[in-house]
Amino acid sequence: MERLTASGLLPEMVKWRRHLHRHPELSYQEKETSAYVAARLAELGIEIRRSKAGYGLTGILKGRESGRTVVLRADMDALAITEENGREYASQYPGIMHACGHDGHTAMLLAAAAYYSSRREELKGEVRFLFQPAEEVCPGGAVGMIAEGVLEGADAVYGLHLWTPLPLGTVGSAPGPLMASADEFFIDMIGRGGHGGMPNRTVDSIVAGAALVTGLQSIVSRNVDPLRPAVVSVGTIQGGSAQNIIAERCRITGTVRAFDEETRHLICRRIEEMAASVAAAYGAEAKVDYLMGYPPLVNDEAEYDRFYRVAPEALGPDAEVIRMEQIMPAEDFSYYVKEIPGCFIFVGAGNPDKDAVYPHHHSKFDFDEDAMLHGVKLLIAMADSCLNEASSV
Repeated sequence: MERLTASGLLPEMVKWRRHLHRHPELSYQEKETSAYVAARLAELGIEIRRSKAGYGLTGILKGRESGRTVVLRADMDALAITEENGREYASQYPGIMHACGHDGHTAMLLAAAAYYSSRREELKGEVRFLFQPAEEVCPGGAVGMIAEGVLEGADAVYGLHLWTPLPLGTVGSAPGPLMASADEFFIDMIGRGGHGGMPNRTVDSIVAGAALVTGLQSIVSRNVDPLRPAVVSVGTIQGGSAQNIIAERCRITGTVRAFDEETRHLICRRIEEMAASVAAAYGAEAKVDYLMGYPPLVNDEAEYDRFYRVAPEALGPDAEVIRMEQIMPAEDFSYYVKEIPGCFIFVGAGNPDKDAVYPHHHSKFDFDEDAMLHGVKLLIAMADSCLNEASSV
């Protein structure tokens, strides 16, 4: 088989990405996406292992000689958003679009698989190409695939995210905590309904709920160490059915973000305590459902050093390699790096000249497809660096 190059694979990546973009599928529904990926892996002669926890699959490529094992991961799911960017490759499915770049992630990993498949005779060790479902919704597809053993015996795991807030040509990561945890809370304030003209005979759940919303804002400012970033955001407050009826029930929902487990659990405890005390003060009752979602994404420091070392050579002198600040969005790649050393890397994909300026999860989101070349070069450089360490042992 002809030895393929990363640059030579860009046209194929664009083709794969645009096919996937036209045919997006929601989390845990990636049946056709998985089938498309499996067909491409089969064409490359790569062993395929299918997950029982959704539509995930892993391509396995083993070299002739034993050595280290590297896992490369991409996510495949889309979002429940109606696409409005007018691209010729826009989603063909109303109400569903790839608004976060997962189609590009999948295409880059397919390209990495093609690259290594063309070099299997010289490969030392093993490369696993992990195509994961359901990154966008908790509990996330990573948990099930880890439980099935996708990381067993592996030495390192690497993942990328195409990122329009960074311009094309810039790549970044950070050692230690990079992305926040993502927890959710659902609070029902339960009072006693009645006539709006006789509030003395009721327990107003909306008044109690409004007091709680205000009180929740003090948790970060008055309970959390000011040197530890955290967010408590109320996303919805719903209650009542008419202007002259005191609502018996009011529901409050929100999200919590933090970068360490101590802060994470402190906020959880304070929300539960505050909900109970505020409800009691108004004669109401609070029921709290607190969901611990994705943990913080913590990069291995040695693997970050590897990224910072290999990225300039892989991408050339025109690329900018940066140490990123922490960001509050979450990623279930965090589960992989809890198990084995790894690094998550952001690949700049923003470009005003191509209208790639909209934020992730926006109906007009798109990215500069040239960023996929930078991404696959990074995946290859990280994997090669890790695999070649075996020869120096």
